[in-house]
Amino acid sequence: MDARTRTILEMGKRALAFAEVHPEQSPANLPALSRLKEILARSDKLIMQQRDGISEVRAATGEKREIRRKIRRTHLPHLSRVAEAAGVERPELAKKLRLPSEALPYLAFRSAVQGILTEAQNEKELLARFGMVDPAPSALAEVLARFDRAVERGVNGRRAHVGARAELDVIADEVLQQVRQLDGLIRFRCANDAEALASWRSASNTIGPARAGGTGKIEPAA
Repeated sequence: MDARTRTILEMGKRALAFAEVHPEQSPANLPALSRLKEILARSDKLIMQQRDGISEVRAATGEKREIRRKIRRTHLPHLSRVAEAAGVERPELAKKLRLPSEALPYLAFRSAVQGILTEAQNEKELLARFGMVDPAPSALAEVLARFDRAVERGVNGRRAHVGARAELDVIADEVLQQVRQLDGLIRFRCANDAEALASWRSASNTIGPARAGGTGKIEPAA
């Protein structure tokens, strides 16, 4: 959520609080007030969704990093060394089971590991003769499945927080519209109540930075 959206939502909540404290100036059955309350409630849920999504992405990134480290340090060295030994019969195996670079992006790393796993499964009998322990391919398959789940977790988290942010931007624009509708009525009703009018002006005071094509302000009704 960017600064503009956050500022508008905070303003909307102040405007709603004013309306609830001054029902004589802003009756509860006003459509603009009802809609403002509804979209602000929705914004609270979206803010939580955005925070949870970001947390999921961070957690998934940490998990992927840890799994990659485990694969490179525990699972692949055994297979690559056995492949080197088996090179006396199948020289190309050492290259196919070579340890992938730690600098590879996650998806490229995953693809490389899948290739190594497939080759180890296809050449299981040969590699076993040169010292590969029987559980090695299945253990690598299990940890690779964990890696895939972490990737999916990150994708879902990113989708959640990006979607929430986009909807929050739309809600912010509508908050401006609803507060603008309330502004004319409340200013009219507060015309003889300087204290209430000052309170409303403070509550509905906005906003920056503006978006292209709009000032982002609540202008006084003519």
